[in-house]
Amino acid sequence: MFKNIGIFIKKKNNQNIDIKSFDLMITYLSEKKVDLFIEESQDYENDSILKIDKQSFVNKVDLIIVFGGDGTLLNSARQYLDHEIPILGVNMGNVGFLTDIAVDNFEHAINEIFNNEYIIEERNLVSATFGKNHLFGLNEIVIHSGSYAQLMRYRLSVNDKIVYEQRSDGLIVATPTGSTAYALSAGGPIIHPSLDVWTILPMLPQSLSSRPFVISSDEKVDIKLFEGPSDEAKICVDGQADINLSYKEDISISKMEKTLKLVHPKSNDFFEACREKLGWSLNISNN
Repeated sequence: MFKNIGIFIKKKNNQNIDIKSFDLMITYLSEKKVDLFIEESQDYENDSILKIDKQSFVNKVDLIIVFGGDGTLLNSARQYLDHEIPILGVNMGNVGFLTDIAVDNFEHAINEIFNNEYIIEERNLVSATFGKNHLFGLNEIVIHSGSYAQLMRYRLSVNDKIVYEQRSDGLIVATPTGSTAYALSAGGPIIHPSLDVWTILPMLPQSLSSRPFVISSDEKVDIKLFEGPSDEAKICVDGQADINLSYKEDISISKMEKTLKLVHPKSNDFFEACREKLGWSLNISNN
């Protein structure tokens, strides 16, 4: 069983977080036979939690519980990926596929996990290299023209074989985790997280025949940028800030060796999450 629990809460925890509910969950955790720790850089105060520096935090904890939305979990994943500490997400945001434990189900889920009724799921990450730059994401890599409703021209290759050259607002390479994030809004399919694949989606392509397609994440993907509406294109990972990207640049996409380890209660159900988060079970005849 996990004995040393790290706590991670979104920045500015007094905004968009029900502090009263959060305090009650911390109290419940403190009643278990575990020690609670939080990084001293976080501004949450609770007598049940010991504040320590980051190095001590990553050396000591064997589970990190993230309180917030999927964005908060992605933020924690970026900070602790190299340390391979399993992460458990508690959803205190809006739509949350990664933070899959609801506040009203917290005690039941924690009891399951502390009774060793849990699984550790490894999620693959996607990596992009260009020039001397290296970026990685859990959800997706987005390359776009940098201008609203303006097309860029590029060539997509898989395993050194040209797939197409075309014009579009951009291109998304999404993991199964990202299939329920930005890629879903762009018209991509929902991919079960157990599959080891990527979805490649052109954004508003000029070609009417251009459609999303799915490939193994073991394939080698290269993107060659030719031209666009401005001097530079943009690349964005998991909704982080855009980074300038020169035209004539070559971008190589590959799978990261490291994986993100997510803890789920054994009762966790991906399809139930889809029904709840995406409204699949709504009875529209009553509206």
